[in-house]
This record gives sequence, C-alpha cells and structure tokens, in this order.
Amino acid sequence: MSGSVGDVSLTPPDHARTMGDVADRTLVIVGYPGLQSLDVTGPFEVFAGARRAATSLGIDGGYDVRLVAADPGPVTSESGLALAAGPLPVPRSRIDTLLLPGGGGVEAARHDPGLIDWVRRAAPRARRVATVCSGAFLAAEAGILDGRRVTTHWARAAQLASDYPSVVVDADPIYVRDGTVWSSAGVTAGIDLALALVEDDLGTDVAQLIARWLVMFLHRPGGQSQFATPVWVRRAVRSPVRDAQARVEAVPGDDHPVAALAASAAMSERHFTRVFAAEVGETPSRFVERVRTEAARRELESTADTLDVIAVRCGFGTAETLRRTFRRRLHTSPDAYRRRFATAPTTRSTP
Repeated sequence: MSGSVGDVSLTPPDHARTMGDVADRTLVIVGYPGLQSLDVTGPFEVFAGARRAATSLGIDGGYDVRLVAADPGPVTSESGLALAAGPLPVPRSRIDTLLLPGGGGVEAARHDPGLIDWVRRAAPRARRVATVCSGAFLAAEAGILDGRRVTTHWARAAQLASDYPSVVVDADPIYVRDGTVWSSAGVTAGIDLALALVEDDLGTDVAQLIARWLVMFLHRPGGQSQFATPVWVRRAVRSPVRDAQARVEAVPGDDHPVAALAASAAMSERHFTRVFAAEVGETPSRFVERVRTEAARRELESTADTLDVIAVRCGFGTAETLRRTFRRRLHTSPDAYRRRFATAPTTRSTP
C-alpha cells in the first residue's frame, strides 16, 4: 500500500482527477489496529484501478481512495502488515463511500468510543456505507444497520445477530445491498463487493475489465451463497466411509443410493448413515448432491454443453432437477452461473 494514502485531507487537491466538473468520488476506508489487510487492499486495488479501466473504455470516472485511522500513521494488520493511514476527516467532510473493513481487531475497535462516534456522525453524510466481513460490527455499533438486512462472514453471523438484535443478519449471500448500506462476507468477498460498487457507479464493462486485470472471475452475484465457491470437504476418519466418498467423487453421475454405499462400506444402511453424518458433517444423500453440484459447476464453466447433457452427466437426470438444486444450494440459476463464470467453451457433446 502506497504511503500516498496517508496524511491527507478530504478536500480534493488541485490535481485531483475530475468526472466532467465533478471531482472523483472520495472513498474513505477506516483503518484500525488488527484489521484484516485483504479487507482493505482488495477493495483498494479495485477502486484504484477504476480510473484506468474507465479511461481505457472511453468512460469518465474514478475514485480518490483514502485509508484513514483514529491514530494516523502505520496501522498494523492482524497479519503484521503495516498500512499507512491518514487522520480521520472531520465528520462533516464530503464522503461518497465510507468503507469499514473487518479483522480480529474489530472487537477492540467497536468498543472505541471515539472511533464509533466518528462513524456514527460521518455515515449519514456519506452517499453510501459499505462493510467488509466483520466490519459490520463497527456499523452495527454505530447504529447504522438497525432494521437493515446485512451479511458478514459466516463464522461471525451468529454473534452479530446476538449482539445486535435490531440487525437482520443473512449469513448466506456474498454481499447484500439494503438501500444505501452494502455489506459483504469475508475477505475475498470484499473484492466482489467493490466490483459491484464500481459496476453501480461506472457500469458493467468497467467492473469486468478490472476483474480481468486482477485475474479473477468476473465478480460473483451478491445473491450467490458464501458456500458456492469450491470449499474443502471433510474426510471421514474411517477408511470405508472415506472410500465411499471417493466412490461418489470419482463418478458423480453414477447412481449412488445410500444402500449401495453402505454395502460397499460393509455396514448396515442405518449405521452407515449415522457414521457418515458424524464424520463428514452431512448425510450421504446431501454429500452426493454436493458433489454433483460441484461437478455441474465445472461443466458450466468449461463446456458449452446444454443443461440437459450436463444434468445427465452429473447425475441429476433432468435439467429441471439441476435448476432446482442450483437455486436451493447456490441461490442462482445454472444459466446465470454460466454467464458469470464460463471460460472459453469447448464443443458440445451428447449424454
């Protein structure tokens, strides 16, 4: 992070870029000791690249990004990375977007009366407020989230809902927009949020170009589940159950009734189901559905095959079953998923 983000005022300097006769949108990121560095640097890089992306597309627009803190100077993140921050601007300063990152230090930060009072007074003057991960705790403590639907990192959602009962916490989406308040899940979801904010301001083409420059997927839709991206799958302790997992993963499109999986593990169906759920964290049928959904995602990303073909190949049987499963598990449709994540498609095939 360049030191240029430190020791600045909220008044755009004479050399600031302009959008017509309007100064670049001032975007203020609030730092504090123990923040998650990616909650800052991810969005920072997106917003910092917006001017170049917009200009290359013949669009006028950009951001004046500032990292600020109650104690200006180096702000040490929870990983030990130090970021240069300027002072908190006076609350009446013009702020376009106020962004509150998360991190382990949020517990101390949300109990800092001076910082929370500044957020409470500055937020109403901002065009919008955005939170990344547990940065939602700062906004909630300042009363900004009362009555609003928000998201945060899935591991902190229950605490957020318990500590702030007036906040409507939805732990599933990657990011949520409720009026002028935007919130996102953990860490990398902050980049998705930032791209969504850029898209809202400067259009889809600019956001997509930034995503390509960052060598990442075109940003995920906010309604997509936090658990839609490939995640680790717990491996069973007992080798017969692990073997059953491997059997499903090897050929997701095969028929995998619980009775057959139990027989392969030399267990009764009831005992196998109980052991599988205890060691894997979900029932065998749910595991099979998860593996098939992951297989379908890969097909949608890498092939041009029809939904009917993919449904048969991945074990769903019909395209309608595939659609229903995607809606339930990923909160998006197969067609919408493909539009977002498809790479160069290959030739179509038949089931």
